[in-house]
Amino acid sequence: MNRTVIASCGSYLPSKILSNADLEKMVDTTDKWIVQRTGIKSRHVAADGESTADMAVAAGRQALQNGSFKGTDIDMVIVCTSTPERTFPSVAVKVQAALDIPPGPAFDLQAVCSGFVYGMSVADSLIKSGQARRILLVGAEKMTSLLDWDDRTTCVLFGDGAGAVVLEAADDADRGILSTHLYADGRLKDILCTSGGTSSTGDAGFVTMEGKEVFRHAVQYMSDIVTEVIEHNKIKPVDIDWLVPHQANIRIIEATAKKLDMEMDKVIVTIERHGNTSAASIPLALCEAVDGGRIKKGDLLLMEALGAGLTWGAALVRY
Repeated sequence: MNRTVIASCGSYLPSKILSNADLEKMVDTTDKWIVQRTGIKSRHVAADGESTADMAVAAGRQALQNGSFKGTDIDMVIVCTSTPERTFPSVAVKVQAALDIPPGPAFDLQAVCSGFVYGMSVADSLIKSGQARRILLVGAEKMTSLLDWDDRTTCVLFGDGAGAVVLEAADDADRGILSTHLYADGRLKDILCTSGGTSSTGDAGFVTMEGKEVFRHAVQYMSDIVTEVIEHNKIKPVDIDWLVPHQANIRIIEATAKKLDMEMDKVIVTIERHGNTSAASIPLALCEAVDGGRIKKGDLLLMEALGAGLTWGAALVRY
């Protein structure tokens, strides 16, 4: 059976940076309040007219370039997003066209902040089944388009950006996706959601969140899934070289690291500068760590996320 390996990665962040000091002028909040509760100091915001698809194309192009790939080398495109440019067609088909990727499957996947982990699992299954040899997997979000800038509990949390990886089949017993673990509990759908939708209100609506409830479930589910990954793969926490978590809240990240008895210098943390970029946060963090020389070939990575739905998941990957 083929192993699905990460061949290259790429990222894109908009040039505009919105700091906590900027937000203090827009809404009743303070830098101290935001940092203490979330760990966020700034976030990137897409320019006027800059769409999720534009950011996905930029990240995908960099992933191709970093791996010395051409568009014709890619069999399939999967874009993980909850903020598409249009209701249809998908962001993925725009990425496919812009990067000169030949006809083949291209589709969007929506699991909100868990999207990239869900996408890793889907892509891994498609490669292992022989339906694709090389897949461009992108996480891209324009979360600021869903924000009520008068709601201080949500507008401080999110940012925009995109990250991408090229996944390919390889006969390599030492590298690749070792396991993925996915969950959802629709009974919790209303504690983190938007106030609208195309078939209900006719617009996307704004993010609404019961923060304490989301935090409580996130800490519990991340603890549970870390235990599941460790037991499933018959490893010890010390075997994991890097934790690459979804960047939602520094306290959730710290709680997961504590569960692994892992020092924070082995955790990839970008939330301070990126905020919560939903499905883009894990590939953005991964790419930054790879480009910075921290994550190296052969390192064992644990990726995990929780998002609206509630959805949650994890992937163990030998980079």
